[in-house]
Amino acid sequence: MLEIRNLHVRIEDEGTEIIRGLNLTVKDGEVAAIMGPNGSGKSTLSYALSGRDGYEVTEGEVLFNGVNILEMEADERAASGLFLAFQYPVEIPGVATMNFLKAAMNSQRKARGEAAYSTPDFIRKVREASGRLGISMEMLKRPLNVGFSGGEKKRAEILQMAMLEPKLCIMDETDSGLDIDALKVVSDGVNALRGPERSFIVITHYQRLLEHIVPDSVHVLYKGRIIQSGGKELAQHLEANGYADIIADAA
Repeated sequence: MLEIRNLHVRIEDEGTEIIRGLNLTVKDGEVAAIMGPNGSGKSTLSYALSGRDGYEVTEGEVLFNGVNILEMEADERAASGLFLAFQYPVEIPGVATMNFLKAAMNSQRKARGEAAYSTPDFIRKVREASGRLGISMEMLKRPLNVGFSGGEKKRAEILQMAMLEPKLCIMDETDSGLDIDALKVVSDGVNALRGPERSFIVITHYQRLLEHIVPDSVHVLYKGRIIQSGGKELAQHLEANGYADIIADAA
């Protein structure tokens, strides 16, 4: 699914290197959790993978199903099946959630050479997906994320994932600031979308999210590189003991 080889990334305006030789493999159907202290490069990694402006890859390659996505623009990466769930979803005043979803889906279908959804087909598909996620059609008429609670924003984002059917979902600290109800929305949505042909990279500070989304692998990111990998028990160790001993071992 995804293979990151010797990735180096710097912030363009500052020239500061954040990712320093990162290697990571995520298999088909795998949920890989990435944890690390503040400033370790977790969000920079998600931005580099998704193609966000302002982050320059100076070395390495990222193979997504055998294709180096670093040669693609951000929209091409999305069309190829990559999805980024934001830490703080953006509000778009004046654009109904329903219209945003239809535009996003048809834009990706066009990029893949597929026919656009007709309005009846789209309505049928969004009703099915929103019903599974407990989202009211009334909510879909509201401007995207404007006035939404934390839980509603996450429901809207999970709905986007369900509709776009990405092959790789990158979740950038999506649990930040969420209460237990909103956390359940995220975890239930992700667990419902797990499957052999869809992988997840879950970036988080805390083990609490991983109690609900049980990862297949856990990787500790520090100073721009993976310093230790393991199973779900590694996240439990970090929760109980912090990062100090693992960082010391890697020094």
